[in-house]
Amino acid sequence: MTIRTLALKKRLAKALRRGWSVPAWVILRTHRKVRVSAKWRHWRRSGKIKT
Repeated sequence: MTIRTLALKKRLAKALRRGWSVPAWVILRTHRKVRVSAKWRHWRRSGKIKT
């Protein structure tokens, strides 16, 4: 069993927030030029989070 420290939890939470899709109002405001987040990632396909 692993014990996650507060620092690791904060980094994981930040990565989780960064991984969300772009809000609909942003897509509408930019006339669909911005569709995906530049920080978009997948936990399996992309590299590991630095701990």
